[in-house]
Amino acid sequence: MLDFATTAFVSILFLVDPPGTVPAFIALTSRYPPEKRRKTALVASLAATVILMGFAAVGNVIFRVLGLTLPAFQIAGGLVLFVVALDMIRARRSTQEDPAEMTEGSTATDVAIAPLAIPMLAGPAALSTVTVLMAQAKDLVEVAIVFLSIGLTGVVCYITLRLAEPIQRRLGTTGVHVLDRVLGLVLAGIAVQFILNGLKAADLIPKPAAG
Repeated sequence: MLDFATTAFVSILFLVDPPGTVPAFIALTSRYPPEKRRKTALVASLAATVILMGFAAVGNVIFRVLGLTLPAFQIAGGLVLFVVALDMIRARRSTQEDPAEMTEGSTATDVAIAPLAIPMLAGPAALSTVTVLMAQAKDLVEVAIVFLSIGLTGVVCYITLRLAEPIQRRLGTTGVHVLDRVLGLVLAGIAVQFILNGLKAADLIPKPAAG
């Protein structure tokens, strides 16, 4: 139970990657007065949380409709996570945002939902991960753990975005990149474990012989 809770919270938090969103948040809200910037942080965090929870709730339905098996989605999700982890290690976020979205967002009147909430916070990798975690949940307690992990991640997002300017001043661009690299390394390990779990569930990895 504790292992599942730790994996759920860490994987969701690292994929959402609130510190990595700080430079984009500052750039997109640079024209806003302080009150609107605080409101944008709140709306973006709430929207990302609702989107992730909604995807977690319907993920298993998508499995059934598309005829996907859990091992297949575990392996696919692990591969997506690994790509994201490599981007984080290289201090890039190409899997979550692109220059076109940033340019469009910089001229939008409200950037809380797009591009901040999605795809910057609730990106494809985070959405696929909550679906995998829900499929792995064995009982209602573990289902509740997934939703609680998403909720806690939303709280961390709000606090991080509210403190975006002090974080940027304290860490600087280099500090944010270093933090991203550390988080990316941990996430790479989680991604590999997802893949291994999928291979074992599909009986593609032989189980050790009983002693």
